[in-house]
Amino acid sequence: MSLIWFILLLFLCFGMFPYGCSKNFSSRPASVNIGAIFTFNSTIGRVAKIAIEEAVKDVNSNSSILRGTKLDLTMQDSNCSGFFGMVEALQFMETDTIAIIGPQSSVVAHIISHVANELQVPLLSFGATDPTLSSLQFPFFVRTTQSDLYQMTAVADMVNHYGWKEVIAIFIDDDYGRNGMLALEDKLSERRCKISYKVPISPGSGVKRGDIMDLLVNVAVMESRIIVLHVNPDSGFLVLSVAQYLGMMGNGYVWITTDWLSSVLDSAAPLPSETMESMQGVLALRQHIPESDRKRAFFSRWKKLTGSSLGLHSYGLYAYDSVWLVAHALDVFFDQGGVISFSNDSRLHSVEGSNLHLEAMSIFDDGNLLLQNILQSNLLGLTGPIKFNSDRSLIRPAYDIINVVGTGFRQIGYWSNYSGLSVVPPEMLYERPPNRSSANQQLNIVIWPGDTLSKPRGWVFPNNGKQLKIGVPNRASFREFVSQVPGTDVFKGFCIDVFTAAVTLLPYAVPYRFISYGDGRKNPSYTELVKLITTGYFDAAVGDITIVTNRTKIVDFTQPFVASGLVVVAPFKKLNTGAWAFLRPFSARMWALIACFFLVVGIVVWILEHRKNDEFRGPPKRQIITILWFSLSTMFFAHRENTVSTLGRVVLIIWLFVVLIINSSYTASLTSILTVQQLFSPIKGIESLKSSDEPIGYQVGSFAEHYLEELGISKSRLVALGSPEEYARALQHGPKKGGVTAIVDELPYIEIFLSSQCKFRVVGQEFTKSGWGFAFPRDSPLAVDMSTAILQLSENGDLQRIHDKWLMRSSCSLESAEIESDQLHLKSFWGLFLICGVACFSALFIYFVQIMLRLFRTAPSESVSDGSNGSLSGHVRRLFSLLDEKEDQSHGGSKRRKVERSLSDNSKDSELGTNPRRQTEFTAGSNINSSN
Repeated sequence: MSLIWFILLLFLCFGMFPYGCSKNFSSRPASVNIGAIFTFNSTIGRVAKIAIEEAVKDVNSNSSILRGTKLDLTMQDSNCSGFFGMVEALQFMETDTIAIIGPQSSVVAHIISHVANELQVPLLSFGATDPTLSSLQFPFFVRTTQSDLYQMTAVADMVNHYGWKEVIAIFIDDDYGRNGMLALEDKLSERRCKISYKVPISPGSGVKRGDIMDLLVNVAVMESRIIVLHVNPDSGFLVLSVAQYLGMMGNGYVWITTDWLSSVLDSAAPLPSETMESMQGVLALRQHIPESDRKRAFFSRWKKLTGSSLGLHSYGLYAYDSVWLVAHALDVFFDQGGVISFSNDSRLHSVEGSNLHLEAMSIFDDGNLLLQNILQSNLLGLTGPIKFNSDRSLIRPAYDIINVVGTGFRQIGYWSNYSGLSVVPPEMLYERPPNRSSANQQLNIVIWPGDTLSKPRGWVFPNNGKQLKIGVPNRASFREFVSQVPGTDVFKGFCIDVFTAAVTLLPYAVPYRFISYGDGRKNPSYTELVKLITTGYFDAAVGDITIVTNRTKIVDFTQPFVASGLVVVAPFKKLNTGAWAFLRPFSARMWALIACFFLVVGIVVWILEHRKNDEFRGPPKRQIITILWFSLSTMFFAHRENTVSTLGRVVLIIWLFVVLIINSSYTASLTSILTVQQLFSPIKGIESLKSSDEPIGYQVGSFAEHYLEELGISKSRLVALGSPEEYARALQHGPKKGGVTAIVDELPYIEIFLSSQCKFRVVGQEFTKSGWGFAFPRDSPLAVDMSTAILQLSENGDLQRIHDKWLMRSSCSLESAEIESDQLHLKSFWGLFLICGVACFSALFIYFVQIMLRLFRTAPSESVSDGSNGSLSGHVRRLFSLLDEKEDQSHGGSKRRKVERSLSDNSKDSELGTNPRRQTEFTAGSNINSSN
């Protein structure tokens, strides 16, 4: 019976569910082989060996991971050799290894990644940080630690945070060191910083102390004092020891090491006192591992395992997590039906008579599936979240920044790719929006080499015996600013004195020598002089160099020591007063507008007063004379006609205010014309030059030529002039005799020119704003210090004293330099005329509205009485009649109107011969009788 049940069970498994049972048996083997390649006797290897072994034990003891399948680990010692690493990788291929943990070395990783690609075995490296280990070139290479690309970004952010511009890079001369420096160079350039000097060190173990000393002697005479050390621990400690011996661990120096130093401090502490003494004040990076209960528990377990003889660093934690990453990927691999199977490659065959046995190596058939499972993993390890982005890099790269002090170190902050530098752990910042602003980049106080809290300046003037080659323009004109003493290499002038005075204020000595630029017969091109700085021919340029946009793009300028700008100089003539000088205070348009407004205001007042005021009534001739007389007499406030209407009074008051302003302005301007000497020039400024076709002069070598061309002035109109004498001749001759109509040049030159030429003046305003400065290469720290020195010269008065020594002007140039028109134009008064016009229009509008209302009220009754049919012509006649007739005073009701009417009646009675006295008595008697 039992046999029957057994046969039935086999039938169910292999008949009804053939695929399910076979998949289960074939996809869950009892054990799988994984390998590990790294250097056992190294800072990383000693910790990684224990961590990997413990990880394999934990996986094999956890039945929920591989569910019956065990990991069979084989470890090989590469001894930091690419050759041995390749041989050991090939040996793994003979034992059906499905994944390799390691290597720790970037050099070895480059070599064995080729083997992993061909045999399709995932290579999980916990220590190879070379950023050029690309997933495109090595698809089966998986980096389970952080790339040096992020570490170098952190270094660049630190350099930029402290305001340094140049660093010196000391690195191991292999793939790890060279490619790390390439990444650092790129990240520094993004922040306008650079590596000024590179020092490669041989990667072999044969590097001697004397070799390092020779290298550091060269570093000591360099300008930069910021040194980035990207080496292995053995070479690194030797460099720091020699640096201390040479006095390069004192004030002014900054040493930044990559995470090799933190790995040693975490795993081998405490270090010997002499070793710690050689690296006081050093800044180091360490891969950031978030705090967690699992991490703290593993650290406790680690102490028990090693008896506190060996510390645990971040690479050990990444090695531990790498094993768990393979286990989780394998678990998913088996769930997906993956089969551990290998096949031979027909290309791998033994050469006849060879003992290599290449045919023993086989290809992992489902290696791609396992690789994809690894890359798609999302789990929580000792190092935090284990998840890869699209570039196959671990998410959320971050570093601790530590400062070596005393017998240990202190943490001064963090760096993360999410928010840059901070003093709070990155995992707290992930909950906030990213903020990479400079104000948000913070680090705690650093104790720098030399036991100081003051941030080092980061550079010194190089003490290599070389002098700065400073280009100086050898001018042919305006030699007050800069000139060469004939027959010598000595230069003098205003600019030279400013430069030498500023150099004396620097806190360090600057050896330099002046080199003449130009032949001295004509002024050289200053733009070409500046360009020679970018080629390295000159180290700086000193002179009357204008700071303009196209020059600032290629060099750095100091703080301006002279304010400058382009101005226009033209001849002028003196204006005599003449018989018609009284017309000059106002322009023609102004006179015309005043005349129009006098007439308009007179008409408006006449319209408003005509019906009510007898003084504005009468025959047409009389009314025209009244309008003209009234309007003109208001100019002198001598009008005798009274205004009785409210609207008329409002218009008159506003007009009298306008007249008051016009009279005052006219009087002031005429007084100036008659008492002050007037100068005239047909050129009013740069706009006048742009609209004309006459030639314009400029100084040879000046940027004014390029600027005028940008304004749209044809190059054929521009005339190059080389000296003040040529300026004077060209202006005196004028365009008709082969000269120029005006000269455009910078204000300092024009002040010198006008100090001896009183026939010319500046016309218009200064139409550019710039200054003169000394030029240095881009990002030169000397430019910053020289700017500070120039500001000190300005504050203590030395700059003004130097100016007075060379550029003191004579009395001729102290006269009024700018020619301005004394005429008053309409634009100064249009507001007044606008107010007056609005008042007139408003009064007329109100008046005509009142007339129209009266017209429509009286029209019906009158049309009936006179029998009109209400035609349009009748309304028009009635309107003009209403405008012309005297307003009926009986409806006024005012006391004044009654008096005026009484006086009018009396005058009529007297004309008829009536005795006023008798009439008065009769009126009085009538009043008495009526009262009785």
